[in-house]
Amino acid sequence: MNKDDTSVIDEFYNVVNMSPKELSAWLDTEESQSVGQKDGDDESIGHKSGKRIVELLQKKKSDYTDDDLAHMKKVISYVHRHTAQKPSSDLENSRWRYSLKNWGHDPLK
Repeated sequence: MNKDDTSVIDEFYNVVNMSPKELSAWLDTEESQSVGQKDGDDESIGHKSGKRIVELLQKKKSDYTDDDLAHMKKVISYVHRHTAQKPSSDLENSRWRYSLKNWGHDPLK
């Protein structure tokens, strides 16, 4: 694993602030399934990503593939971009927060 891969993994673990257990429980909620863009599917892109994030968090770092690292970069980018769009009110029950939580980041933590 090279230095760039290590920095991607470190940043991924920095932006994903939910445990696999917390994220799995969240993904089972109606709120989680009510947000996000659908890609010709019943499940949103963010919801699918959340499932993949749970798998990544349960995997040994030494077993990460190039595909895993590419998904981590996607997660990092989404979280940074989306947190910059913070609404001015009702953060707790906002679609903004629900979307971020699907990507493994709870902005109220």
